[in-house]
Amino acid sequence: MNIRPLADRVLIEPKEAELKTASGIYIPETAKEKPQQGTVVAVGCGKKDEPMEVKVGDVVLYGKYSGTEISVEGKNYLMMRQSDILAIM
Repeated sequence: MNIRPLADRVLIEPKEAELKTASGIYIPETAKEKPQQGTVVAVGCGKKDEPMEVKVGDVVLYGKYSGTEISVEGKNYLMMRQSDILAIM
């Protein structure tokens, strides 16, 4: 990976959207919801007054419309600030 986030930014690989419900019904592409969970791939060095709490490999929850979507080498990622992350699982 050639991307290194700056300051308090985090690069997240979103979890794949569910293909079917718990009862076994397949969800069509148009009805899938955006995932709100992902794995941290890279982190910045933080700010002077705000150290980084997340680290590479953490599974995190974030807001539905948080971050900026980017595509690198055919994979989709989200770049967001650490403050946009709601929880570490």
